[in-house]
Amino acid sequence: MAGAILTTDRAGTVLFAVAAIALTALSLHGLLVRPRLSADPRGVRIRTATGKHDLHWPEVTTRVRTTRRLGRTTETLEIEAGEQLFVFGWLELGADPRDVLDTLTALRP
Repeated sequence: MAGAILTTDRAGTVLFAVAAIALTALSLHGLLVRPRLSADPRGVRIRTATGKHDLHWPEVTTRVRTTRRLGRTTETLEIEAGEQLFVFGWLELGADPRDVLDTLTALRP
């Protein structure tokens, strides 16, 4: 933000302002929607920007998907419930998606 104030370049000021707004929005989203996923023996609770989704185990399918893109392998946890698909990466989970899948499998009755 200091760069936007100290520079005399108008295009640079706009770019700094856009970057600052985007970082602020992402930070607020991360703060308000945490924790994104919680589970117990009854089912899972998923928090999104639009609200909470309480899903019972019989309606939930979980899997880890591995993708390779631009020379990098990434894993995501996918939770499917009917028409809804929720995708979580390491950043949203705070842990490896495979470890989270193991925990969810252990909780599932």
